[in-house]
Amino acid sequence: MRIVDICAFYAPQGGGVKTYVRHKMLAGPARGHEVIILAPAAQAHVEYFGDHARIEYVPGRRFPLDGRYHYFHDEAALHARLDALRPDLVEASTPWGSASMVANWRGDVPRSLIMHADPLGNYAYRWFRSLASREQIDRGFDWFWRHLRRLDARFDHIVCASDELATRLANGGLRHVVTNRMGVQPGIFSPRHRDTDLRRRLLQWCDLDEDALLLFGAGRHAPEKRWPMIIEAATACGFDRPVGLVIAGDGRARASVQRAAADNPHVRLMAPVTDRQAFASLLASADALVHGSESETFCMIAAEARASGIPMFLPDGGAAADHLVPGAGHHYRAADASSLAAAIRLFLTQGPADHLANACSVAAGTRTMDAHFAELFTLYEGTRRRLPLAA
Repeated sequence: MRIVDICAFYAPQGGGVKTYVRHKMLAGPARGHEVIILAPAAQAHVEYFGDHARIEYVPGRRFPLDGRYHYFHDEAALHARLDALRPDLVEASTPWGSASMVANWRGDVPRSLIMHADPLGNYAYRWFRSLASREQIDRGFDWFWRHLRRLDARFDHIVCASDELATRLANGGLRHVVTNRMGVQPGIFSPRHRDTDLRRRLLQWCDLDEDALLLFGAGRHAPEKRWPMIIEAATACGFDRPVGLVIAGDGRARASVQRAAADNPHVRLMAPVTDRQAFASLLASADALVHGSESETFCMIAAEARASGIPMFLPDGGAAADHLVPGAGHHYRAADASSLAAAIRLFLTQGPADHLANACSVAAGTRTMDAHFAELFTLYEGTRRRLPLAA
């Protein structure tokens, strides 16, 4: 099959979507499929990954909230490119305008919407959670639910990476929802990468001794990641026991994260770590992962932390919640710094070393991207071609 992915939020400096796309370009050809990614960019060019995978960058407009990204704005040009490529299946990667463009294309092939984004979770539920119930918010955003149901009627699959999102979409009236959990890159993350010297140096950077707790977080500096809330919780715990926090990332909310961390010498911010092996060592050397977003569609960092064998503090909502292995960390009330602080204090009383002693059992059974793509391509291979649309 020739699979064309209309990937609206791919950028060379990106995070989880970039990791996903690049592994897809390995997994597809290994199964006999050609994978072509169409991604918006400042200028047109092509990046090849072997003979049967490539990224075609097409001119797009700069995304106003994050300069790393662009977006598709020319539907006719996108349709012309799809006509020229003659795909056997087309994917869209977000439920925004690019999905509507794919739905409007008059090709006679199956279409799949991969839910790499959850706009209701990222925005509506986060903005109004303190003012209204989930049901009331859904009623207020019924226009978006109608948009999702229109897409559902024109796509063969709506692929979700978590039960929580799949259930929510099905309850909202979508009929083509499929759950296919994503996974970690195989062979990279493992408890064996734990480096006690690296841990010691990170704690020294946080102005703390080796007997302190080392928390680690990674992800975009964006409001939905709730880094100021995490910093507040870690700071509160630091009055009782020494707690260091290292956050790797960057993004449009950098200033607010820097302000939150400015008065605590035990909180350190570092640039995104693009070397995957170095990142695996960094993650495995922490005492626990701390994560703030309750609107993840999969939560790659939590899956990578599980594969690294470290405990986690995860919100009790969204896809992140699904990654917690019993006995290896704690849930806390989403968006609640005091609940997170209480979970960290409980963890400290239980003894972090006891949790890390179970690292291999925590990591066991972590799903890989190979399993995800094997399941996805099996789904595609069993999907029949569409009848041509009426003129």
